Amino acid sequence: MAKTKTLYYCQSCGAQYAKWQGQCNACKEWNTLAEEIVEKKTSKPSWDSHTQDSPLKRKQKPTRIADIKVSAIQRMETKNEEFNRVLGGGLVPGSVTLLGGEPGIGKSTLLLQLSLQFNDKVLYVSGEESQQQIKLRAERISDKENNCYILSETKTQHIFKQIGEVQPDVLIIDSIQTLHTDYVESSPGSVSQVRECAAELIKFAKETNTPVLLIGHINKEGSIAGPKVLEHMVDTVLQFEGDRNYVYRILRAHKNRYGSTHELGVFEMQAYGLKEVKNPSDLLISKIDNGLSGTAIAATLEGIRPLMIEIQALVSTAVYGTPQRSTTGYHVKRLNMLLAVLEKRAGFKLGAKDVFLNITGGIHVDDPAIDLAVVSAILSSNEDEAIPNDICFAAEVGLAGEIRPVTRIEQRVIEAEKLGFGRIVVSKQAKLPKTNYGIEIYKVSKIQDLVKILF
Repeated sequence: MAKTKTLYYCQSCGAQYAKWQGQCNACKEWNTLAEEIVEKKTSKPSWDSHTQDSPLKRKQKPTRIADIKVSAIQRMETKNEEFNRVLGGGLVPGSVTLLGGEPGIGKSTLLLQLSLQFNDKVLYVSGEESQQQIKLRAERISDKENNCYILSETKTQHIFKQIGEVQPDVLIIDSIQTLHTDYVESSPGSVSQVRECAAELIKFAKETNTPVLLIGHINKEGSIAGPKVLEHMVDTVLQFEGDRNYVYRILRAHKNRYGSTHELGVFEMQAYGLKEVKNPSDLLISKIDNGLSGTAIAATLEGIRPLMIEIQALVSTAVYGTPQRSTTGYHVKRLNMLLAVLEKRAGFKLGAKDVFLNITGGIHVDDPAIDLAVVSAILSSNEDEAIPNDICFAAEVGLAGEIRPVTRIEQRVIEAEKLGFGRIVVSKQAKLPKTNYGIEIYKVSKIQDLVKILF
C-alpha cells in the first residue's frame, strides 16, 4: 500500500521542509511555504510505460575520456533565422528548451508559428487552450498545410500515450505549469508538480533524442515561476521580452549548453504573427529630422550582432526638493554614476535638475559602450543644443571622467558606416585594424574633448 506523506515546499525556491515555518531558510522569503501531499509508491513507472512502442533501454557504462568520440551536432533548422541565432544554429536533438515571458508577450504565438514552419512532425500540447482556439490562431498565422498535431491535455500519462501513437520529431508543451502527474498529490503549478513533470519530459527527450520546447510562466519579479531547479534541469533557458505597448519583441538566451548566451533575436508583432527583423538598427532609430536636443545614437553589440540604438534624455529644473532620476531600458544606478562624473570631473551642475533617460524601441541594453551616447544626450538636453544627425558614439566613461575603449570597435564602426553615419566618436585608446574607413573617426580621451566636438 502506498504511503502518504505531507511536506512543505517553498514556492519561491523549492526548498523542502517537514513542518511549516514562517521564513524559508534557503531564500529568506516570508510566507512562501505551501503544504503538499506527496504519495510515495514502491515502484514508479517510467514515461515509456504509457507508450505502445517503448525504446530499448541502454545501460550506460563508464568510458575513459580519451576513448569518447565527439561528433558534430546535427542541428534541426527551425526556418526562423532569429530563433536559430539565439539557439546557436538550431534545435539540438534531445535538448530541452524553456521559454519564459510575460502574459500576452507572444510565447504561444512564437512556438505555434515555429511548429507550422517545420517540415518534421510536431506535436503541440496545450494545457491552456482548446484545439479550436489554436486552430483559429494557426489560420491567422499561416494557411499552408503542415505536419503539426494539436493535443489539448494536461496529464502527463495521457500525453506520453499519445506521443507513442504519433511518434513526433519535435514536442512543444504549452505550458509546463499546467501539467500534472498522478505520482504527486498536489495541484498543477505547484513546485513538486512542475519539478516532476519536467523530469519526465527531460527523461523522454534524452532517451528518444527528441527536442522538447517548454513554455514557462513568470512571477511578479520577472523570473520563471516554479522551482529554480527547473532552470538547472533544462538545456536552454530563453527569455521573451518587450513592452506590449510596443511592436518589438526581444528573445534572449539566459542559459545555453549548446551555444552562446550573448545572442539576441528581434521580432515585430503584427496581425499575422511575429515577423523577423533582419536589420533592427534601421527600425530602432527614428527618421525624424527636426533638430531636437537630447538625442544621441549609440553603437552597441548584442552577441555578434551590432546595433545602432537611439538614446533620449531630458534635463529640466527640479520642481520639488529632491531631483528625479528615471530611466527606461537603462540601469538607473549607472545613470547616477554618470551624472556624478559629469558634475565632479566636467563641472556640469546637474545635482538640482531632473534627468529622464529613455532607450527607444522598448529594449533594455547593458552594454557599457553606450555610456558616451548617454552623456552626450544629457549634455545636449542640458545645453538645449541638438547633436548632428550624422554622428554616433561608442565608448565607455570611467569614474575619473576618462573615455575608455570598448571591445570589437571595428564592427561598430562598420555598422555605423553601413547605416550612413558620417562620424563616430570613440576612445583615444581604441585600436582599429586599419586606418581608412568610409566614416570620419573622432578619438577623445576625456569628457572635455567630447564637449568641444558637440558644441
